[in-house]
Amino acid sequence: MISGAAARYLICGPDFLGSQDRSGRDLVDVRRSLCRRPTVPPALIRLRFQNPRPETQPHTCRRRLRTRLSLSRVSKRTTSPKSSQDLRLNQTSLHFPLTSLRELPVPIVTMLIGICGGICSGKKTVAQYLVEHHGFRHLYLQSPPPSLGDSESESAASETDKQPKTPSGPELFSGASITTGLTTKNDTKSSSETTLALRAQPHTFSTPEELLDFVTKRWRSRFVTTDIPTEAALDVFVRRPFFLLLSVDAPLTVRWHRHQERAMQVSKPEMSLEEFVARSDTHLYDPHTGLSQLISRAAVRLLNTSTSLAHLYATLGKLDIPNPDRLRPSWDNYFMALASLAAHRSNCMKRRVGCVLVGRERRVISTGYNGTPRGLQNCAEGGCPRCNEGNSSGVGLSTCLCIHAEENALLEAGRERIREGSVLYCDTCPCLTCSIKICQVGISEVVYAHGYSMDMETAQVFREAGVRLRQFIPPPNGLVHLENMELY
Repeated sequence: MISGAAARYLICGPDFLGSQDRSGRDLVDVRRSLCRRPTVPPALIRLRFQNPRPETQPHTCRRRLRTRLSLSRVSKRTTSPKSSQDLRLNQTSLHFPLTSLRELPVPIVTMLIGICGGICSGKKTVAQYLVEHHGFRHLYLQSPPPSLGDSESESAASETDKQPKTPSGPELFSGASITTGLTTKNDTKSSSETTLALRAQPHTFSTPEELLDFVTKRWRSRFVTTDIPTEAALDVFVRRPFFLLLSVDAPLTVRWHRHQERAMQVSKPEMSLEEFVARSDTHLYDPHTGLSQLISRAAVRLLNTSTSLAHLYATLGKLDIPNPDRLRPSWDNYFMALASLAAHRSNCMKRRVGCVLVGRERRVISTGYNGTPRGLQNCAEGGCPRCNEGNSSGVGLSTCLCIHAEENALLEAGRERIREGSVLYCDTCPCLTCSIKICQVGISEVVYAHGYSMDMETAQVFREAGVRLRQFIPPPNGLVHLENMELY
Protein backbone atom coordinates (compact mmCIF):
# COMPACT_ATOMS: atom_id res chain seq x y z
CA MET A 1 0.00 0.00 0.00
CA ILE A 2 1.27 3.46 -0.91
CA SER A 3 0.91 6.22 1.66
CA GLY A 4 -0.08 9.78 0.86
CA ALA A 5 -2.69 8.75 -1.65
CA ALA A 6 -4.49 12.06 -1.43
CA ALA A 7 -1.95 13.68 -3.74
CA ARG A 8 -1.33 10.74 -6.03
CA TYR A 9 -3.99 9.61 -8.46
CA LEU A 10 -4.12 7.48 -11.54
CA ILE A 11 -6.14 9.07 -14.31
CA CYS A 12 -7.25 6.95 -17.21
CA GLY A 13 -9.63 7.35 -20.11
CA PRO A 14 -13.05 5.69 -20.20
CA ASP A 15 -11.83 3.04 -22.66
CA PHE A 16 -9.03 1.87 -20.41
CA LEU A 17 -10.24 -1.53 -19.25
CA GLY A 18 -9.77 -4.27 -21.81
CA SER A 19 -7.63 -2.06 -24.06
CA GLN A 20 -4.20 -2.83 -25.41
CA ASP A 21 -1.25 -0.68 -26.35
CA ARG A 22 0.40 -0.83 -29.78
CA SER A 23 2.59 -3.77 -28.79
CA GLY A 24 -0.47 -5.80 -27.85
CA ARG A 25 0.26 -5.68 -24.12
CA ASP A 26 -2.80 -5.37 -21.94
CA LEU A 27 -2.93 -1.92 -20.35
CA VAL A 28 -3.64 -3.45 -16.97
CA ASP A 29 -0.09 -4.78 -17.15
CA VAL A 30 1.13 -1.32 -18.20
CA ARG A 31 -0.61 0.16 -15.22
CA ARG A 32 0.87 -2.44 -12.88
CA SER A 33 4.37 -1.87 -14.19
CA LEU A 34 4.03 1.88 -13.66
CA CYS A 35 2.91 1.30 -10.11
CA ARG A 36 6.18 -0.48 -9.35
CA ARG A 37 8.35 2.39 -10.62
CA PRO A 38 10.03 4.34 -7.84
CA THR A 39 9.24 7.65 -9.57
CA VAL A 40 5.52 7.04 -9.61
CA PRO A 41 4.48 7.67 -5.97
CA PRO A 42 4.97 11.47 -6.06
CA ALA A 43 3.64 11.76 -9.58
CA LEU A 44 0.42 11.72 -11.51
CA ILE A 45 0.06 8.96 -14.09
CA ARG A 46 -2.09 9.84 -17.05
CA LEU A 47 -3.12 7.43 -19.74
CA ARG A 48 -4.86 9.25 -22.54
CA PHE A 49 -6.50 7.53 -25.45
CA GLN A 50 -7.08 9.05 -28.84
CA ASN A 51 -8.71 7.26 -31.73
CA PRO A 52 -6.74 7.65 -34.96
CA ARG A 53 -8.35 8.13 -38.29
CA PRO A 54 -10.62 5.26 -39.36
CA GLU A 55 -8.96 2.35 -41.05
CA THR A 56 -8.92 2.29 -44.81
CA GLN A 57 -10.97 -0.90 -44.86
CA PRO A 58 -14.70 -0.02 -44.46
CA HIS A 59 -15.48 -3.32 -42.74
CA THR A 60 -12.93 -2.73 -39.98
CA CYS A 61 -14.82 -2.04 -36.79
CA ARG A 62 -11.95 -2.06 -34.32
CA ARG A 63 -9.74 0.96 -33.95
CA ARG A 64 -6.38 0.92 -32.33
CA LEU A 65 -5.92 3.04 -29.26
CA ARG A 66 -2.96 5.32 -29.15
CA THR A 67 -1.52 5.41 -25.70
CA ARG A 68 0.42 8.29 -24.33
CA LEU A 69 1.91 7.92 -20.89
CA SER A 70 3.05 11.09 -19.18
CA LEU A 71 4.34 11.62 -15.68
CA SER A 72 3.85 15.04 -14.16
CA ARG A 73 4.41 16.29 -10.66
CA VAL A 74 1.41 17.37 -8.63
CA SER A 75 1.36 19.72 -5.75
CA LYS A 76 0.54 18.37 -2.33
CA ARG A 77 -2.85 19.36 -1.05
CA THR A 78 -4.80 18.50 2.05
CA THR A 79 -7.69 16.17 1.53
CA SER A 80 -9.85 14.46 4.07
CA PRO A 81 -9.18 10.73 4.44
CA LYS A 82 -12.69 9.94 3.39
CA SER A 83 -12.59 11.88 0.13
CA SER A 84 -9.13 10.55 -0.76
CA GLN A 85 -10.52 7.05 -0.98
CA ASP A 86 -13.62 7.92 -2.99
CA LEU A 87 -14.04 7.21 -6.66
CA ARG A 88 -14.75 10.43 -8.52
CA LEU A 89 -16.28 10.26 -11.96
CA ASN A 90 -16.68 12.85 -14.66
CA GLN A 91 -17.34 12.74 -18.37
CA THR A 92 -13.77 12.26 -19.49
CA SER A 93 -11.81 10.36 -16.89
CA LEU A 94 -11.90 7.99 -13.96
CA HIS A 95 -9.92 8.96 -10.87
CA PHE A 96 -8.88 6.51 -8.20
CA PRO A 97 -6.01 6.45 -5.69
CA LEU A 98 -2.95 4.32 -6.21
CA THR A 99 -3.70 2.56 -2.94
CA SER A 100 -6.45 0.64 -4.71
CA LEU A 101 -4.36 0.01 -7.81
CA ARG A 102 -3.11 -3.42 -6.73
CA GLU A 103 -6.61 -4.44 -5.69
CA LEU A 104 -8.04 -4.07 -9.19
CA PRO A 105 -9.05 -7.42 -10.68
CA VAL A 106 -6.62 -8.78 -13.26
CA PRO A 107 -8.04 -11.31 -15.73
CA ILE A 108 -6.90 -14.86 -14.93
CA VAL A 109 -7.16 -17.66 -17.44
CA THR A 110 -8.97 -20.62 -15.91
CA MET A 111 -6.64 -23.60 -15.71
CA LEU A 112 -6.81 -27.06 -14.22
CA ILE A 113 -3.45 -28.82 -14.32
CA GLY A 114 -3.32 -32.55 -13.74
CA ILE A 115 0.04 -34.05 -12.79
CA CYS A 116 0.91 -37.73 -13.12
CA GLY A 117 4.15 -39.70 -12.91
CA GLY A 118 6.15 -42.39 -11.20
CA ILE A 119 6.82 -42.97 -7.51
CA CYS A 120 9.07 -40.25 -6.00
CA SER A 121 9.31 -38.40 -9.32
CA GLY A 122 8.37 -35.05 -7.74
CA LYS A 123 4.73 -34.64 -8.73
CA LYS A 124 3.64 -32.96 -5.52
CA THR A 125 6.68 -30.70 -5.52
CA VAL A 126 5.64 -29.35 -8.91
CA ALA A 127 2.09 -28.95 -7.62
CA GLN A 128 3.38 -27.13 -4.55
CA TYR A 129 5.37 -24.79 -6.79
CA LEU A 130 2.18 -23.87 -8.66
CA VAL A 131 0.39 -23.27 -5.35
CA GLU A 132 3.11 -21.08 -3.86
CA HIS A 133 4.21 -19.11 -6.91
CA HIS A 134 1.16 -18.93 -9.17
CA GLY A 135 -1.82 -18.99 -6.84
CA PHE A 136 -3.11 -22.44 -7.74
CA ARG A 137 -5.33 -24.40 -5.35
CA HIS A 138 -4.56 -28.07 -4.75
CA LEU A 139 -7.54 -30.41 -5.19
CA TYR A 140 -7.69 -34.07 -4.19
CA LEU A 141 -9.70 -37.15 -5.10
CA GLN A 142 -10.88 -39.46 -2.35
CA SER A 143 -8.79 -42.63 -2.11
CA PRO A 144 -7.55 -45.00 0.60
CA PRO A 145 -4.52 -43.73 2.56
CA PRO A 146 -1.47 -44.70 0.47
CA SER A 147 1.38 -46.76 1.80
CA LEU A 148 4.94 -45.46 1.88
CA GLY A 149 5.85 -47.15 -1.38
CA ASP A 150 2.87 -45.69 -3.24
CA SER A 151 3.52 -42.13 -2.17
CA GLU A 152 6.14 -39.96 -3.75
CA SER A 153 8.97 -37.66 -2.79
CA GLU A 154 7.84 -34.16 -2.00
CA SER A 155 11.09 -32.38 -2.86
CA ALA A 156 13.56 -32.49 -5.71
CA ALA A 157 15.97 -34.70 -3.75
CA SER A 158 13.88 -36.24 -0.95
CA GLU A 159 10.39 -35.27 0.09
CA THR A 160 9.66 -35.57 3.75
CA ASP A 161 5.93 -35.40 4.19
CA LYS A 162 3.19 -37.96 4.38
CA GLN A 163 0.42 -38.12 1.85
CA PRO A 164 -2.57 -36.09 3.07
CA LYS A 165 -5.16 -38.38 4.57
CA THR A 166 -8.53 -37.79 3.03
CA PRO A 167 -11.73 -38.09 5.05
CA SER A 168 -13.61 -41.34 5.11
CA GLY A 169 -16.93 -42.64 6.35
CA PRO A 170 -19.29 -39.94 7.59
CA GLU A 171 -16.75 -37.18 6.96
CA LEU A 172 -17.00 -37.66 3.20
CA PHE A 173 -19.84 -36.08 1.28
CA SER A 174 -20.64 -35.28 -2.30
CA GLY A 175 -18.58 -32.27 -3.26
CA ALA A 176 -15.70 -30.61 -1.45
CA SER A 177 -14.64 -31.60 2.02
CA ILE A 178 -12.07 -30.30 4.43
CA THR A 179 -8.82 -32.18 5.01
CA THR A 180 -5.15 -31.32 5.26
CA GLY A 181 -2.57 -30.48 2.64
CA LEU A 182 1.11 -29.66 2.43
CA THR A 183 3.37 -26.66 2.26
CA THR A 184 7.09 -26.07 2.60
CA LYS A 185 8.76 -24.97 5.79
CA ASN A 186 12.46 -24.41 6.51
CA ASP A 187 12.58 -25.39 10.17
CA THR A 188 14.34 -28.69 9.45
CA LYS A 189 16.88 -29.26 6.70
CA SER A 190 16.72 -32.24 4.40
CA SER A 191 18.88 -32.87 1.36
CA SER A 192 16.85 -30.20 -0.41
CA GLU A 193 16.97 -27.99 2.71
CA THR A 194 13.20 -28.12 2.89
CA THR A 195 10.63 -30.03 4.91
CA LEU A 196 6.92 -29.98 4.51
CA ALA A 197 4.29 -28.89 7.00
CA LEU A 198 0.55 -29.20 6.91
CA ARG A 199 -1.54 -26.63 5.07
CA ALA A 200 -5.10 -26.25 6.25
CA GLN A 201 -8.28 -26.95 4.36
CA PRO A 202 -7.71 -28.12 0.82
CA HIS A 203 -10.63 -29.73 -1.01
CA THR A 204 -11.25 -33.42 -1.53
CA PHE A 205 -13.83 -34.93 -3.87
CA SER A 206 -15.30 -38.39 -4.17
CA THR A 207 -15.39 -38.50 -8.00
CA PRO A 208 -13.60 -36.78 -10.90
CA GLU A 209 -16.97 -35.38 -12.05
CA GLU A 210 -17.46 -33.56 -8.76
CA LEU A 211 -13.97 -32.12 -8.92
CA LEU A 212 -14.54 -30.94 -12.48
CA ASP A 213 -17.87 -29.33 -11.60
CA PHE A 214 -16.21 -27.53 -8.69
CA VAL A 215 -13.55 -26.10 -11.00
CA THR A 216 -16.00 -25.20 -13.77
CA LYS A 217 -18.09 -23.06 -11.43
CA ARG A 218 -14.97 -21.20 -10.27
CA TRP A 219 -13.76 -20.19 -13.70
CA ARG A 220 -11.71 -17.25 -12.42
CA SER A 221 -9.42 -19.46 -10.35
CA ARG A 222 -6.64 -21.93 -11.13
CA PHE A 223 -6.35 -25.44 -9.75
CA VAL A 224 -3.94 -28.36 -9.72
CA THR A 225 -4.43 -32.01 -8.84
CA THR A 226 -2.08 -34.96 -8.59
CA ASP A 227 -4.91 -37.47 -8.28
CA ILE A 228 -5.53 -38.99 -11.71
CA PRO A 229 -5.72 -42.70 -10.91
CA THR A 230 -7.06 -44.04 -14.21
CA GLU A 231 -7.59 -43.16 -17.84
CA ALA A 232 -11.31 -42.96 -17.13
CA ALA A 233 -10.64 -40.09 -14.71
CA LEU A 234 -8.41 -38.43 -17.29
CA ASP A 235 -11.15 -38.69 -19.91
CA VAL A 236 -13.43 -36.76 -17.56
CA PHE A 237 -10.93 -33.94 -17.14
CA VAL A 238 -10.05 -33.56 -20.82
CA ARG A 239 -13.65 -32.62 -21.58
CA ARG A 240 -12.80 -29.10 -20.52
CA PRO A 241 -10.57 -26.90 -22.70
CA PHE A 242 -8.91 -25.46 -19.60
CA PHE A 243 -7.34 -28.80 -18.58
CA LEU A 244 -3.62 -29.44 -19.08
CA LEU A 245 -1.98 -32.79 -18.37
CA LEU A 246 1.58 -32.70 -17.09
CA SER A 247 3.79 -35.69 -16.30
CA VAL A 248 6.87 -35.81 -14.07
CA ASP A 249 9.48 -38.54 -14.23
CA ALA A 250 13.03 -39.25 -13.10
CA PRO A 251 15.57 -42.06 -13.55
CA LEU A 252 14.79 -45.15 -11.51
CA THR A 253 17.88 -44.93 -9.30
CA VAL A 254 17.21 -41.25 -8.59
CA ARG A 255 13.68 -42.06 -7.49
CA TRP A 256 14.93 -44.94 -5.33
CA HIS A 257 17.43 -42.71 -3.52
CA ARG A 258 14.69 -40.16 -2.88
CA HIS A 259 12.52 -42.93 -1.47
CA GLN A 260 15.33 -44.12 0.80
CA GLU A 261 15.98 -40.64 2.16
CA ARG A 262 12.32 -40.11 2.86
CA ALA A 263 12.01 -43.47 4.62
CA MET A 264 14.88 -42.52 6.92
CA GLN A 265 13.32 -39.17 7.79
CA VAL A 266 9.95 -40.67 8.71
CA SER A 267 11.56 -43.64 10.52
CA LYS A 268 10.22 -46.24 8.14
CA PRO A 269 12.09 -49.37 7.01
CA GLU A 270 14.08 -48.85 3.86
CA MET A 271 13.18 -50.68 0.68
CA SER A 272 15.76 -52.52 -1.37
CA LEU A 273 16.37 -51.51 -4.95
CA GLU A 274 14.84 -54.76 -6.18
CA GLU A 275 11.68 -54.19 -4.15
CA PHE A 276 11.43 -50.60 -5.34
CA VAL A 277 11.82 -51.64 -8.99
CA ALA A 278 9.02 -54.16 -8.60
CA ARG A 279 6.78 -51.56 -6.93
CA SER A 280 7.57 -48.97 -9.59
CA ASP A 281 6.90 -51.39 -12.44
CA THR A 282 3.53 -52.26 -10.97
CA HIS A 283 2.73 -48.57 -10.50
CA LEU A 284 3.52 -47.76 -14.12
CA TYR A 285 2.93 -50.89 -16.17
CA ASP A 286 0.21 -52.89 -14.47
CA PRO A 287 -2.28 -53.82 -17.24
CA HIS A 288 -5.22 -52.61 -15.15
CA THR A 289 -3.93 -49.80 -12.92
CA GLY A 290 -0.65 -48.74 -14.57
CA LEU A 291 -0.11 -45.05 -15.27
CA SER A 292 2.08 -45.38 -18.36
CA GLN A 293 -0.88 -44.65 -20.65
CA LEU A 294 -1.60 -41.44 -18.77
CA ILE A 295 2.02 -40.33 -19.03
CA SER A 296 2.02 -40.90 -22.79
CA ARG A 297 -0.92 -38.49 -23.14
CA ALA A 298 0.74 -35.61 -21.27
CA ALA A 299 1.27 -32.40 -23.24
CA VAL A 300 4.34 -31.51 -21.17
CA ARG A 301 6.64 -34.24 -19.83
CA LEU A 302 9.16 -33.12 -17.21
CA LEU A 303 12.34 -35.06 -16.53
CA ASN A 304 13.15 -34.08 -12.95
CA THR A 305 16.71 -34.99 -11.96
CA SER A 306 17.19 -31.89 -9.81
CA THR A 307 18.90 -32.29 -6.45
CA SER A 308 18.06 -28.79 -5.23
CA LEU A 309 14.59 -27.45 -4.59
CA ALA A 310 15.75 -23.93 -5.46
CA HIS A 311 17.07 -25.09 -8.83
CA LEU A 312 13.88 -27.02 -9.52
CA TYR A 313 11.74 -23.98 -8.78
CA ALA A 314 13.97 -21.81 -10.97
CA THR A 315 13.64 -24.17 -13.93
CA LEU A 316 9.89 -24.42 -13.46
CA GLY A 317 9.72 -20.64 -13.51
CA LYS A 318 11.68 -20.59 -16.75
CA LEU A 319 9.36 -23.21 -18.23
CA ASP A 320 6.29 -21.04 -17.52
CA ILE A 321 3.83 -23.86 -17.01
CA PRO A 322 0.75 -21.61 -16.48
CA ASN A 323 1.27 -19.88 -19.84
CA PRO A 324 -2.26 -19.51 -21.30
CA ASP A 325 -0.86 -20.30 -24.75
CA ARG A 326 -0.77 -23.93 -23.66
CA LEU A 327 -4.57 -23.94 -23.50
CA ARG A 328 -5.54 -21.47 -26.20
CA PRO A 329 -2.72 -20.55 -28.56
CA SER A 330 -1.88 -16.92 -29.19
CA TRP A 331 -2.13 -15.62 -32.75
CA ASP A 332 1.59 -16.17 -33.26
CA ASN A 333 1.34 -19.69 -31.91
CA TYR A 334 -1.77 -20.39 -33.97
CA PHE A 335 -0.38 -19.23 -37.31
CA MET A 336 3.00 -20.83 -36.68
CA ALA A 337 1.21 -24.12 -36.03
CA LEU A 338 -0.57 -23.70 -39.38
CA ALA A 339 2.78 -23.08 -41.05
CA SER A 340 4.22 -26.22 -39.47
CA LEU A 341 1.18 -28.18 -40.61
CA ALA A 342 1.61 -26.89 -44.16
CA ALA A 343 5.24 -28.02 -44.06
CA HIS A 344 4.08 -31.63 -43.80
CA ARG A 345 2.88 -31.35 -47.41
CA SER A 346 6.43 -30.61 -48.59
CA ASN A 347 7.93 -33.02 -51.10
CA CYS A 348 11.49 -31.63 -50.84
CA MET A 349 14.01 -34.21 -49.64
CA LYS A 350 16.31 -31.64 -47.98
CA ARG A 351 14.05 -29.63 -45.67
CA ARG A 352 10.39 -29.21 -44.82
CA VAL A 353 9.26 -25.59 -44.79
CA GLY A 354 5.73 -24.24 -44.39
CA CYS A 355 4.41 -20.71 -44.71
CA VAL A 356 1.16 -18.84 -43.97
CA LEU A 357 0.31 -15.35 -45.25
CA VAL A 358 -2.08 -13.46 -42.97
CA GLY A 359 -3.98 -10.23 -43.61
CA ARG A 360 -4.30 -7.32 -41.24
CA GLU A 361 -7.50 -8.73 -39.75
CA ARG A 362 -5.76 -12.03 -38.97
CA ARG A 363 -7.42 -13.78 -41.87
CA VAL A 364 -5.42 -16.38 -43.73
CA ILE A 365 -4.75 -15.24 -47.30
CA SER A 366 -2.73 -18.21 -48.50
CA THR A 367 -0.45 -21.04 -47.45
CA GLY A 368 2.58 -22.58 -49.07
CA TYR A 369 5.20 -25.30 -48.73
CA ASN A 370 8.40 -26.09 -50.58
CA GLY A 371 8.68 -28.62 -53.39
CA THR A 372 8.89 -29.01 -57.14
CA PRO A 373 6.39 -27.09 -59.34
CA ARG A 374 3.15 -28.54 -60.58
CA GLY A 375 3.62 -31.18 -63.24
CA LEU A 376 7.19 -32.06 -62.27
CA GLN A 377 8.27 -35.14 -60.41
CA ASN A 378 8.45 -34.71 -56.64
CA CYS A 379 11.83 -33.71 -55.26
CA ALA A 380 11.89 -36.68 -52.89
CA GLU A 381 11.35 -38.96 -55.90
CA GLY A 382 14.30 -37.56 -57.88
CA GLY A 383 12.65 -34.48 -59.40
CA CYS A 384 15.34 -31.98 -58.29
CA PRO A 385 18.97 -32.88 -59.17
CA ARG A 386 20.37 -30.20 -56.89
CA CYS A 387 18.62 -31.55 -53.79
CA ASN A 388 19.30 -35.15 -54.79
CA GLU A 389 23.05 -34.46 -54.95
CA GLY A 390 23.06 -33.57 -51.24
CA ASN A 391 24.58 -30.08 -51.53
CA SER A 392 25.05 -28.07 -48.36
CA SER A 393 22.48 -25.52 -47.21
CA GLY A 394 22.56 -22.39 -49.38
CA VAL A 395 24.82 -23.97 -52.05
CA GLY A 396 23.66 -24.25 -55.66
CA LEU A 397 20.30 -22.60 -55.11
CA SER A 398 20.31 -21.28 -58.70
CA THR A 399 19.99 -24.84 -60.01
CA CYS A 400 17.32 -25.93 -57.51
CA LEU A 401 13.95 -26.77 -59.08
CA CYS A 402 12.03 -26.57 -55.81
CA ILE A 403 9.76 -23.61 -55.17
CA HIS A 404 10.19 -22.26 -51.65
CA ALA A 405 7.27 -22.12 -49.25
CA GLU A 406 7.31 -18.31 -49.23
CA GLU A 407 7.21 -18.18 -53.02
CA ASN A 408 4.30 -20.60 -53.10
CA ALA A 409 2.32 -18.49 -50.63
CA LEU A 410 3.02 -15.26 -52.53
CA LEU A 411 2.05 -16.79 -55.87
CA GLU A 412 -1.14 -18.18 -54.38
CA ALA A 413 -2.10 -14.83 -52.84
CA GLY A 414 -1.33 -12.54 -55.76
CA ARG A 415 -0.27 -8.92 -55.42
CA GLU A 416 -3.80 -7.54 -55.29
CA ARG A 417 -4.69 -9.50 -52.15
CA ILE A 418 -1.64 -8.42 -50.16
CA ARG A 419 -2.33 -5.19 -48.31
CA GLU A 420 -0.34 -3.07 -45.89
CA GLY A 421 -0.15 -4.80 -42.54
CA SER A 422 0.06 -8.33 -43.92
CA VAL A 423 2.20 -10.75 -41.91
CA LEU A 424 4.07 -13.77 -43.24
CA TYR A 425 4.57 -16.68 -40.83
CA CYS A 426 7.26 -19.18 -41.78
CA ASP A 427 8.66 -21.99 -39.68
CA THR A 428 12.13 -21.26 -41.13
CA CYS A 429 13.69 -17.84 -41.69
CA PRO A 430 13.35 -16.85 -45.38
CA CYS A 431 16.40 -17.11 -47.61
CA LEU A 432 17.86 -14.11 -49.42
CA THR A 433 16.01 -14.92 -52.65
CA CYS A 434 12.64 -15.04 -50.93
CA SER A 435 13.34 -11.95 -48.84
CA ILE A 436 13.55 -9.61 -51.85
CA LYS A 437 10.24 -10.96 -53.16
CA ILE A 438 8.65 -10.46 -49.76
CA CYS A 439 9.76 -6.85 -49.79
CA GLN A 440 8.45 -6.33 -53.33
CA VAL A 441 4.88 -7.45 -52.62
CA GLY A 442 4.58 -5.15 -49.60
CA ILE A 443 4.49 -7.49 -46.62
CA SER A 444 4.90 -5.57 -43.36
CA GLU A 445 6.20 -8.24 -41.00
CA VAL A 446 7.86 -11.66 -41.14
CA VAL A 447 7.68 -14.07 -38.19
CA TYR A 448 9.82 -17.21 -38.17
CA ALA A 449 10.53 -20.05 -35.77
CA HIS A 450 13.89 -21.57 -36.83
CA GLY A 451 17.01 -19.94 -38.18
CA TYR A 452 18.65 -20.51 -41.57
CA SER A 453 22.16 -20.23 -42.95
CA MET A 454 21.70 -16.67 -44.25
CA ASP A 455 19.70 -15.01 -41.49
CA MET A 456 22.02 -11.99 -41.28
CA GLU A 457 21.71 -11.22 -45.00
CA THR A 458 17.94 -11.61 -44.85
CA ALA A 459 17.72 -9.36 -41.81
CA GLN A 460 19.74 -6.68 -43.59
CA VAL A 461 17.41 -6.72 -46.60
CA PHE A 462 14.33 -6.46 -44.40
CA ARG A 463 15.91 -3.68 -42.36
CA GLU A 464 16.55 -1.57 -45.44
CA ALA A 465 13.07 -2.25 -46.83
CA GLY A 466 11.32 -1.45 -43.56
CA VAL A 467 9.99 -4.98 -43.03
CA ARG A 468 9.88 -6.09 -39.43
CA LEU A 469 11.57 -9.46 -38.75
CA ARG A 470 11.14 -11.31 -35.48
CA GLN A 471 11.54 -14.82 -34.16
CA PHE A 472 8.76 -16.57 -32.30
CA ILE A 473 9.49 -19.47 -29.96
CA PRO A 474 6.39 -21.14 -28.49
CA PRO A 475 6.30 -22.49 -24.93
CA PRO A 476 8.17 -25.81 -24.84
CA ASN A 477 6.04 -28.93 -24.94
CA GLY A 478 6.87 -32.61 -25.08
CA LEU A 479 9.83 -33.93 -23.09
CA VAL A 480 11.61 -31.19 -21.11
CA HIS A 481 14.81 -32.02 -19.22
CA LEU A 482 14.71 -29.55 -16.35
CA GLU A 483 18.39 -30.00 -15.48
CA ASN A 484 19.41 -28.86 -18.96
CA MET A 485 17.26 -25.73 -19.09
CA GLU A 486 19.10 -22.42 -19.36
CA LEU A 487 18.08 -20.22 -16.46
CA TYR A 488 19.44 -16.96 -17.85
